[in-house]
Amino acid sequence: MKLTLAEPSILKESIVIISELVNEARFKVNKNGLEMVAMDPANVAMVIFKLLSSSFTEYAIKEDVELAINLQNLKQVLRRAKPNDMLTLEMQDNKLSIQLRGKTTRTFSLPIIELEDREQRVPDLKFPVNITMPCEVLNDSVEDASIVAESLAFEAEKGKLHIFAQGDLSQVKVDIAEDDSTQIQAEGKVKSKYSIEYLKKMVAGSKLSEKVEIHFNKDYPLRLDYKEVDKVQLSFILAPRVEND
Repeated sequence: MKLTLAEPSILKESIVIISELVNEARFKVNKNGLEMVAMDPANVAMVIFKLLSSSFTEYAIKEDVELAINLQNLKQVLRRAKPNDMLTLEMQDNKLSIQLRGKTTRTFSLPIIELEDREQRVPDLKFPVNITMPCEVLNDSVEDASIVAESLAFEAEKGKLHIFAQGDLSQVKVDIAEDDSTQIQAEGKVKSKYSIEYLKKMVAGSKLSEKVEIHFNKDYPLRLDYKEVDKVQLSFILAPRVEND
């Protein structure tokens, strides 16, 4: 296995975001690209990551490869990558070799770890609400909501999205209407509540894409998708908050 990226920032930013939710993860490398599906330790959030083979300048694998890595260690190494470095991943002596080639050539080796967790499967979820909007709109809404509460509610209806948060004394409501940059599809009026703590970590996916796709249903998981065509996809699935808080 030898994979070379001319834009190390794609992998670097992805791992920094993912490592806020997941400590260790199993990566699969096949002809389509590098893939990972993992749950956070509390089993509240799932992360789905795909770095497509088309994003690499060199992509050589003889057979499918699986490797589990400590993401905190991987993050520390990737943070050392400079924007103009060439980043190469190889398997050597049951370790992951990461080479950063720029004005100097730096090579790091990380141990492959054993993961006892069963393989995670992405649930087949059906959503009556499908929204595409600029990332900054969602980011600002989550930040506004975090001022007053620990959870927020999305409420969608045809052509409109409302975001509510309510604390002991304070509350906030954000109204978002469909326009040239925002598409809102909803079957009827649908409302559901989610943790702001988790959402603040997930909306960092905006570093990879200018737009976010939002899917949800009443008292049902939320899915956020960040995509850069022919390069990367980072998705999150978040369990709803159904208690009366």
